[in-house]
Amino acid sequence: MKIGELSRRSGVSQRRLRYYEQQGLLTSERAPSGYRYYREEAVTVVAQIRNLLAAGLNTEMIRTVLPCARGELPVLEPCPNLVATLRTQLAAIDDRLTCLQQTRTALATYLVATER
Repeated sequence: MKIGELSRRSGVSQRRLRYYEQQGLLTSERAPSGYRYYREEAVTVVAQIRNLLAAGLNTEMIRTVLPCARGELPVLEPCPNLVATLRTQLAAIDDRLTCLQQTRTALATYLVATER
């Protein structure tokens, strides 16, 4: 299928599809005319990418995780480095949450002091 059809079926813009391809997340074959052609499973791969992005993974991590993905949700099957990659991302999120909590506490303290 051409990129326009993949865009329509996946609900993802053509520009974003080209970005996924540039990041090594999606592959296409090129016709002599230069048109991109995608296999049928590209629709599922795009859904996997979108769901993994929604889970907070960046494209570099998705490149590592994607070979382990099965189905649109996706379900992740055990692969080398998968657990380490997910633990790294979870730790980074925990660090950001800690930082946000500290920032919130500081701001709330200023607000209480200001309202007195």
